[in-house]
Amino acid sequence: MAVRIKSKRQVDALCQLAKDAIYRDNETPTLYLRVRDTGSAQWTQIVHIEGKRMERGLGGWPVVTIEEAREVALDNRRALRRGENPFEKRQQAEVSNAPTFAEAVDAVIAIQRGAWRNDKSEAQWRASLRDYAMPKLGRMAVDAIQSADVLACLKPIWDAKRETASRVKQRISAVMDWAIAEGYRADNPVAAVGAVLPTKRNARKHHEALPYAKVPDAIATVRDSKAHKATKLAFEFLVLTAARSGEVREADWDEIDIKAGLWRIPAGRMKAKIEHTVPLSDLACGVLLKAMKRYGDKGLIFPSPRRKPLSDSTISKLIRENGIKAVPHGFRSSFRDWAGEHGWQRDLAEAALSHTIKNAVEAAYHRTDYLEQRREMMEQWAKFCLPKD
Repeated sequence: MAVRIKSKRQVDALCQLAKDAIYRDNETPTLYLRVRDTGSAQWTQIVHIEGKRMERGLGGWPVVTIEEAREVALDNRRALRRGENPFEKRQQAEVSNAPTFAEAVDAVIAIQRGAWRNDKSEAQWRASLRDYAMPKLGRMAVDAIQSADVLACLKPIWDAKRETASRVKQRISAVMDWAIAEGYRADNPVAAVGAVLPTKRNARKHHEALPYAKVPDAIATVRDSKAHKATKLAFEFLVLTAARSGEVREADWDEIDIKAGLWRIPAGRMKAKIEHTVPLSDLACGVLLKAMKRYGDKGLIFPSPRRKPLSDSTISKLIRENGIKAVPHGFRSSFRDWAGEHGWQRDLAEAALSHTIKNAVEAAYHRTDYLEQRREMMEQWAKFCLPKD
């Protein structure tokens, strides 16, 4: 919290960092900006009255500007100096016309239902919130829910059922974001909970991945192997595009515009069922030209000896037999680590990996795939991956 906010430009920069944190305003001592790892941010005012800490949301950025937040915070301080308590007045306001948390859950599920591939997602949402959120929050109006209420739901299960608790936390947050978007409240009470809950996580198995510094050596090793040529080319293309194994193994020449340097993967072959466009680096195009020269420019790009798609174990076997400590999907993690540590924006890296935004409210504000910005990033990634002679 050492950073102090001085300008609109600085607020924009802090939001782009997309790091859960709270920052104090430089001009108004009781004014703070809470930034979430999604990049969203809310103004909040924190005061202590007779030894009691009181907090009030002042609205989300950028709807509420820094100047407006400062003005409201200053008015509240003046009221306190006159002996009035605007925080208490808010709590004593008339009964809200906001929906209950249970009603808001139904509304959010109705919005997201169309994006879910089957009924299982809705069932999981309802079951987790029924068991761990509804007993405490179900009958509360969404504008009355405080961070302490959310904490009361999560704290009992945070250590024993960390994975479940994390999902419940994300789902409560999505409902609160909906309430903000509908104008029922100005802040998300889940934002403050993360700082209170223990950060140590239960052991979770991730896809085995190489440190990104070892990726060039892995490509060199595969190039020198005696494996089937299409398998070697498919592996290199997979690494250079940060694509999933199935997307590469079933890639067809109809999806490629080699002159434009683009690979358009149809929605039917994508995990999220949304078409994804991959900007191709010069090195990736070179892999395609090698495949074209050997197998032609019709049908599958990387066919098996029987002209069928490579099996889902083929690339895995290639990696394993060459002593590379990773799985195909792990090279996406290698790319993500490289992008993060080389200064590329989070949104660019996530778009390159075709990760969908699960939060419906946040997703509504992201309508670009950053194609041209990603092109430069993938070109730099390819240059990094090029084996050193």
